[in-house]
Amino acid sequence: MSGCPVCVTEALEWHLSTTLQRLEWMRMVPSTQITVSGVPPFSPNAALDQELKRFGKFASGFRTFWDKLDITIIIPGAATVTQPADMYSNFCKLKPLSPEEALEEHLVLESIAWPKTPPLPSPLSLNNTSDPAHSTFTILPGKRGEQWYIGDKLEVMIKMYDFQGRPKKSGGDVLLARLNNLTLGAGVAGHITDYLNGTYSAVFSLLWEGSAQVQVILVHPSEAVTELRRMNIEEPDRIFFKSQFRSSLFTRTTTCNVCLRPTEQPVCNYTDLHTGEPWFCYKPTNLSCNARISNYNGGYKKNLTTMEKLFQRGVNMKVSIPASGPASVTVLPKQKGQSEVSSSSGESEPSGYYYQGVWRALDGTTVHQFNTSSAITQCLKGKVVHMYGDSTMRQWFEYLNASLPDLKEFNLHSPKSIGPLMALDYANNIFVTHRAHGPPLRTVNVPSVELHYIANELDNVVGGSNTVVVFGIWAHFDNFPIEFYIRRLMSIRRAVVRLLSRAPGTVVVIRTGNPKSFTPSGAFVNSDWYTFQRLKVLKAVFKGFNVHLVDAWEMVLAHHLPHNMHPQPPIIKNMINVLLSYICPQKVE
Repeated sequence: MSGCPVCVTEALEWHLSTTLQRLEWMRMVPSTQITVSGVPPFSPNAALDQELKRFGKFASGFRTFWDKLDITIIIPGAATVTQPADMYSNFCKLKPLSPEEALEEHLVLESIAWPKTPPLPSPLSLNNTSDPAHSTFTILPGKRGEQWYIGDKLEVMIKMYDFQGRPKKSGGDVLLARLNNLTLGAGVAGHITDYLNGTYSAVFSLLWEGSAQVQVILVHPSEAVTELRRMNIEEPDRIFFKSQFRSSLFTRTTTCNVCLRPTEQPVCNYTDLHTGEPWFCYKPTNLSCNARISNYNGGYKKNLTTMEKLFQRGVNMKVSIPASGPASVTVLPKQKGQSEVSSSSGESEPSGYYYQGVWRALDGTTVHQFNTSSAITQCLKGKVVHMYGDSTMRQWFEYLNASLPDLKEFNLHSPKSIGPLMALDYANNIFVTHRAHGPPLRTVNVPSVELHYIANELDNVVGGSNTVVVFGIWAHFDNFPIEFYIRRLMSIRRAVVRLLSRAPGTVVVIRTGNPKSFTPSGAFVNSDWYTFQRLKVLKAVFKGFNVHLVDAWEMVLAHHLPHNMHPQPPIIKNMINVLLSYICPQKVE
């Protein structure tokens, strides 16, 4: 089929929907009336105008419709809330759940429960805390002694000691483990078991022939987890946000967050009417709650801890633990009769591994290699791809944009960090969008109208066999109570269920969080421990649903490149290959 009427229609409808959604921010008092007349064309882009001319009456009819558009919308008002006198006792407590949801939340919390960690004395001494330099790991003999074969398991025992060289007697340390061979471009994540007595094990699947080097990393000592937990309970607002309010006379700025500390100041309640997602701002003096125009990251509270000693790079944070003997093994070819390794046997199995720099999934998915722009184009031909989430999701949008010469991004004059972003390959009928998730979102000053919740966006997706929905939501939730994240995912899941009910052929893909580098102060908002807890929550909430996961956690952990919030191009390329393999399970040559 020549031309792209379906794709252009999608683009126009999508932008019309976006334009109308931008009116949501004007939640004025009930009965407020907004009239939208003579709306200008959705984009001044000359290239698109030229393409539209090719459709003759189709384009002309759409222009006539658009120019004559006259809509009246009734928008409910934002509420002003006066905080009760006992508000402090309810600080950052969320609304009650239904009995079914409360039970699910309880079971999720149980499934991710971290071992009890020790209380912290003040002043703190490192003497009794976990020390990676004194700790060791030891490769244990295999079932065939000192010989290992492809398909075997390699077990490593980890013994933790304190700074005085005494063995630890409790668990709760945060450890990462991987097996790799740089020459072969091979790597796989290990599964850690905590025996709650200072001893841990790391188990690896042996998946390639040749050398396999073990690496064990102490991310945080158990004592640091005590402080990280305290922070999320007592200081969930340590990252704070600001909103501007404006009238014809003046502008005011106030603090906003998921939960606000009690003051004498009234609060504007911006809880989403559809999803129930909470968001509040202190009400500005002499201005209505409906005068809010923008939102941005206000900053970070400082001097919240006296336990800085627990978060020292090169000392006790993201430091390798030495081996007490050999740190590597030689893996021999698989013996006859050995079964294939598969992750279906349990959660302790890896989701995949690298070999020759290429990710190979172990969940039954065949990961095809889309090494050329034409291969990617053939897979996405005729597809509409909607991406939602944080900047790690936008990284995928940017990768496709850079990889496909015929995919042209339109300048919608929207903030890059928020969106909406839109790209169109007219000839191949490919339409790709990206929009950031709703608050909390650490970003530059953006219009509050551009803050959209993923669940609401999904409810506006028609769906179908040519539609792909991709989302990743994790990096901006680390500093909040885990219950807040569980509820956000439950809300998104309900929208996913609705989408798949009305359009079962829709492909839904979720990107997980990943390990990253962070500074000592950054640990309190970006710790891998926070991210790992949310990874487990995401997997639990979407378990058994018709969605696909791109396990970014393991894909970063197993790779030899340094951990980064935004993984380097070789890792992103492999992630995109997994995504495209879900979209095109039978690769189009």
